[in-house]
Amino acid sequence: MRWLVVFVGGERKDVEDEGEREEEKHAKVTLPTVSNYTIHDAEDAENAKQEGSSLSTNVQEQQGSKPLCDFSNFRANVCEMRGDVRVHPKAASVLFMEPEGSRRDEVWKIKPYPRKGDEFCLSHITELTVKSSKVAAECTRYHDVPVVIFSLTGYTGNLFHDFTDVIVPLFTTAAQFDGEVQFLITDMALWWTVKYHTLLQKLSKYPLIDFSKDDQVRCFKHAIVGTHAYMEFTIDAAKSPNGVTMVDFNRFMRAAYSLPKAAAAALGESPRVKPRLLIIKRHRTRMFLNLEEIIGMAEELGFEVVIDEANVSSDINGFARLVNSVDVMMGVHGAGLTNCVFLPQNATLIQIVPFGGLDWISRTDFGNPSEMMGLRYKQYAITVDESSLTDHYPRDHKIFKDPISFHKRGFEFIRRTFMDKQNVRLDCKRFRPVLLEALDNLNQ
Repeated sequence: MRWLVVFVGGERKDVEDEGEREEEKHAKVTLPTVSNYTIHDAEDAENAKQEGSSLSTNVQEQQGSKPLCDFSNFRANVCEMRGDVRVHPKAASVLFMEPEGSRRDEVWKIKPYPRKGDEFCLSHITELTVKSSKVAAECTRYHDVPVVIFSLTGYTGNLFHDFTDVIVPLFTTAAQFDGEVQFLITDMALWWTVKYHTLLQKLSKYPLIDFSKDDQVRCFKHAIVGTHAYMEFTIDAAKSPNGVTMVDFNRFMRAAYSLPKAAAAALGESPRVKPRLLIIKRHRTRMFLNLEEIIGMAEELGFEVVIDEANVSSDINGFARLVNSVDVMMGVHGAGLTNCVFLPQNATLIQIVPFGGLDWISRTDFGNPSEMMGLRYKQYAITVDESSLTDHYPRDHKIFKDPISFHKRGFEFIRRTFMDKQNVRLDCKRFRPVLLEALDNLNQ
């Protein structure tokens, strides 16, 4: 029987084979959020330290004594190596070549997708072995630029997850290289690379490499496996490489799509210009039941109103230009609000929160990110009277008196009840001050 010392989820474990590793997985609690964000995933940083590993001081100068991988982040594991690094896709391995006399002896298992703790999601991600070694296959290709290795499966296909799981983390990780970086993609999704080719080409000047179809042994002087991710749809500037921020990300998005509008309209300087309001329209769930009334009120206040629906099949270039042309964007909580990345600085995002105790989820997914991008943010939580749930439940039902108690039934119930089966009839008199505040912001 042969035993292998590996590091899984930031903890050192002695396991015999994949079957035993599978049995050791622990359950995660999924919160009621569109983003499937999980708790109890944070691993103590101390657990990421390699107990019993005798690190030699005589290691490659570039890497120093720093461990190859950092598993301390609650959301994403990342490995980073400098020196002689060999990527061998056929063996699903990334090898850090040790010099003679070194006793680094590190072996890590990593799935390069930032949904740490989400067992369902990660079950679809290819696992890679990152290890130190004195023996490896000879290089067949040499690269003068760093490599970033990441996955394109998981929850991609949902606009919000495209950004919070892939685009924002990839920007955070790769922006430091100013295009001089190679992307090597596990679990390739060609449709995804076609849709976002503009962004990928802006981040890397080199052709994408499909990990699963690559038969080379590629050698790099600098390799990053996985991408840096923090809270949903945000960048932690205190921890990100080179201190990159969400304001930088908003600027990057506008530059990538050559969007002309850098800042929202200043009505005080151009009093004859009508501010533009984009209302994100939904056709299946969380619809505005009195859209015409909302449009009429907004026009009465002086807005030029634009209506459109954002979905996965949308022309991202065209929709980006539309969003960038407006000063205020509003919509009910959902993936379509992710398009706020194209808004100009100081524009306002208004999020309509469905009934059901979803306020904090809404702020986490879109409120905090939009403010970090340099946008203004308003959150409007609807009342019972504005919810179509009154068509399905009597007014004295517990769902209205204590909606939070229903969260115990799990995310599927919450999604089905408070998201998929709820529409919105805005009380225009109650909502009017929100639009007036957005106007006031444009006058400042």
